[in-house]
Amino acid sequence: MTEEQPYIEIKRLITGGDFASAGGISSELKNILQQAGLPPHFIRRVVIATYEAEMNVVIHAYLGTCITKIYSDRIHVVIEDEGPGIPNLDLAFQEGYSTAPAHIREMGFGAGYGLSNMKRCSNDIHIDTRVGEGTKVSMTFLLDSSL
Repeated sequence: MTEEQPYIEIKRLITGGDFASAGGISSELKNILQQAGLPPHFIRRVVIATYEAEMNVVIHAYLGTCITKIYSDRIHVVIEDEGPGIPNLDLAFQEGYSTAPAHIREMGFGAGYGLSNMKRCSNDIHIDTRVGEGTKVSMTFLLDSSL
């Protein structure tokens, strides 16, 4: 049995600290999903979660990749980075908890809602993280979901 192939697969690099390009991947994804005629509430969920994951790489990591696979019934987004990892994942999921440095918070980022927003907007989220190595976030968004 072969695995279903996505209709579209998009791979983009994310550079840590590059706030000038931050949000570009989620913006591009929004345009693609709108052109595909997907429902606005579904697009909003995918874009919010992808933006939060993208920003986490920009804020905390050195380098990352975003791979988005668009299927007929779902979207799967994987963002993997080379960075510090998350020391306490349970704590990181608490709304308002942030490890972003002061200069990042002064720029308006790092308020501590990224992971909770990703969890709220996705149908399934899995995070694999290793301190000193990096983090891999996998999110699935089901098209026929009541979220």
